[in-house]
Amino acid sequence: MVSIYNPVSTPALPVCRTLSVTYEKKMRIIAFGDIHMSTKGMKNIPGIDKADLLIVNGDLTNFGNKADAKVLLNEIMSVNLSVFTLIGNLDNYEINTYLDELDLNLHGQARLFRNKVCCLGIGGSNITPFKTLTEFSEKELLAIGEQAFRQAAEFKTLAESLHAGRIPVILVTHTPPYGTRLDRLRNGRHVGSKAIRTIIEKYQPDLCITGHIHESKGFDDIGRTQLINPGMLHHGGWIDIQIKNTSINATLQ
Repeated sequence: MVSIYNPVSTPALPVCRTLSVTYEKKMRIIAFGDIHMSTKGMKNIPGIDKADLLIVNGDLTNFGNKADAKVLLNEIMSVNLSVFTLIGNLDNYEINTYLDELDLNLHGQARLFRNKVCCLGIGGSNITPFKTLTEFSEKELLAIGEQAFRQAAEFKTLAESLHAGRIPVILVTHTPPYGTRLDRLRNGRHVGSKAIRTIIEKYQPDLCITGHIHESKGFDDIGRTQLINPGMLHHGGWIDIQIKNTSINATLQ
């Protein structure tokens, strides 16, 4: 098992919910993840090349390294250059450094996109029995999430003062929060992160995009936060996020 932590470095049916936020311009975001070295599913996403932003929620590779991630990201960015992503537990931690170099990374940090939406992330996973490449203790995941939300608060304060309106927040986590419809194995056991659940309960982002547990494609809520796990891209799962005026609509496909 490789556990690396550096907090200082910078049911599967379609659902549509409407969340009240302040927003002045229409924007479309497409989210998917658990690629596992296959981007073929992107061709079935209508208008992906014209989306304002793509969000990829981890597991770009299968126990892969920087070279593997480069191949995948080149394929994604040949379709759309506007991408935010983070590592999953099956991605070597060197990929995290590579994503920083490309200025695409959400792990442990926040990004203000076009001064209209704030995205932040927690990559990797909690500890698994399989000793995968990038796993963190619950304490580490909590610290990573707190770090990202501190940065997000700074960005939101600045942007909201400039635009006199509320900035919606999208949290991207590879591992789902514990005790939801999105973290159950086929036997019904919950295996998500208690730390990520704590972070969501505390900060209540508008939307949480997650993954990791392929068989738990679906949606749920924690308080005011809508949770969506699109499942594997190879199995056709993705999320269509429409932000317009005072609403954000997230639809599971």
